Amino acid sequence: MRRFLLPAVTLAVVIADQLSKYAVRQSLAPSSSIPVIPGVLNLTHVLNPGAAFGLLPGGRTLFFAASGAVIAFIIVYYLRVRPSSPILLTALGLELGGAIGNLIDRSTAGVVTDFIDFRIYPVFNLADSAIVVGLMLLAFVVLRVEWRSRLGDVP
Repeated sequence: MRRFLLPAVTLAVVIADQLSKYAVRQSLAPSSSIPVIPGVLNLTHVLNPGAAFGLLPGGRTLFFAASGAVIAFIIVYYLRVRPSSPILLTALGLELGGAIGNLIDRSTAGVVTDFIDFRIYPVFNLADSAIVVGLMLLAFVVLRVEWRSRLGDVP
């Protein structure tokens, strides 16, 4: 069952990301916004030419190369190493799904659709969220390995 975890998480992220972006593109004009929780959370349609959270606008070639490298690394790692940790597989699936989701946008529209707007933070999307959560899980895995090596077998 674990061998299907990474592909399942990846597919779930890509589908959720692309469906949510499609819904935003169909229901909100670019730069328009509607409050979900007034003063806290808006849905704001942003066309982002940059990286996650609007960073580095204009680096399209860099983003294609970086996304391709991340995607290739994760796939090669998964196929060669065959990790078995559910946490690691989930983290890699989140990273892969997020990278693919934003790469689909960049390759089809030239920009990424962002829409989650907490008003005090740059607007982002589900792919960005998956990437951040995946990185947090990867950090947890690394710290857990370090703790185990220093303290013995810690659950």
